[in-house]
Amino acid sequence: MMKAINHILKISLLSLVTAFAVSCDVKEKKETTDKEVTTKDTAVPTDLKWSERMMLSEIHRFPEASKLDFVDVPRWSYTNGLVLTATERVYKKYPKEVYYNYIYEYADTMVTKDGTIRTYDLDKQNLDMLKSGDVLLYLYNKTKEERFLTALHTLRSQIDTQPRTSDGGFWHKKRYTNQMWLDGLYMAEPFYAQYTKQFSKGEEATKAFDEIVLQFDLIQQHTLDPTTNLLYHGWDESKEQQWANKETGTSPNFWSRAMGWYGMAMVDVLDFLPEDHPGRERIIEYLNQYAEAITKVQDSKTGVWYQVLDKGAGNGNYLEATGSCMFTYTFTKGVKKGYLPEKYLDVAKKAYDGILENFITVEENGVVNLNKCCAVAGLGGNPYRDGTFEYYVNEKIRANDPKGTGPFVMASLALDK
Repeated sequence: MMKAINHILKISLLSLVTAFAVSCDVKEKKETTDKEVTTKDTAVPTDLKWSERMMLSEIHRFPEASKLDFVDVPRWSYTNGLVLTATERVYKKYPKEVYYNYIYEYADTMVTKDGTIRTYDLDKQNLDMLKSGDVLLYLYNKTKEERFLTALHTLRSQIDTQPRTSDGGFWHKKRYTNQMWLDGLYMAEPFYAQYTKQFSKGEEATKAFDEIVLQFDLIQQHTLDPTTNLLYHGWDESKEQQWANKETGTSPNFWSRAMGWYGMAMVDVLDFLPEDHPGRERIIEYLNQYAEAITKVQDSKTGVWYQVLDKGAGNGNYLEATGSCMFTYTFTKGVKKGYLPEKYLDVAKKAYDGILENFITVEENGVVNLNKCCAVAGLGGNPYRDGTFEYYVNEKIRANDPKGTGPFVMASLALDK
């Protein structure tokens, strides 16, 4: 009788152990499944550094790099070149194929087999269109595809025919007659300098580097405000534009992103300007003067900058993301390259913390957003943009403008955040 009872107890105990084991296994499988679902639903991993998180977020938002900047059809434009320059730098540090493919597919889409650049119109003489030439310089060095070289030569030819002011300054576009804009220094000069370093020799190279430095000399001469050392957005040599000061030809305000473009132009062009070129030290002096002026108008509470730099208290003015990212990148690179004193790295770090606090949000799927970006601003055109304070603060504000996300990635890389 006792043997029978013991046998029954053993069977019961074995059944309980087996049931518990199965239960645990089911629970473990469920947890694993939940984890897999969570990972699958995460578009951007949150354990990466901010540079990769934003870069992957851009790829998530714009799977085709040719449609960056919220457009429906592929186009050749400066915003593509800006973001893909950032992508190139991410790829250099984190060599994942997703980054290289993103760069290559843009050029593959936009450059035909015979080297024609789709949607690019040389006759418009638009400096903005040179910025994506940086992408081709990078890809030609890696692939040696002849079509990329042909396209590069086409872009370089634009500089030879670019309309100029009487003292040699590039017009921003053919339709913006007699005008230099701060934006144009970033769009044209790093490309021009890198192309020259790579392809030009002797007297041809010397002449090109002299002309590049001249653009910085002229923009300083014509747009610098001697009181604040800030630079006005644009200058009209003819003084005929409605926005132009009738005595100086300058536009009336200091726009954050315009000065952001200019700062990035200085630190990037120095990568390619020969060490012994006499204009190199001048550009570094301009950069130091610039850094001091920009620091003076940094918002002391948040560490970032206003849309109209010197009028933080103005009605409707706001803390703006794209210019703030550009300044942060400029200061960080300037210090790390030895162009700026160490104190400006503290300025950059404060600004970066302010960007994270005031502009960055993260969605449930890990996608990173950069908010409070001025969508676009310019001078003249139709409808007419008069460069007033009211004009700048009332332009459209949006999230994830590539003119902000690109510099945010580059600043994040430079600071290794």
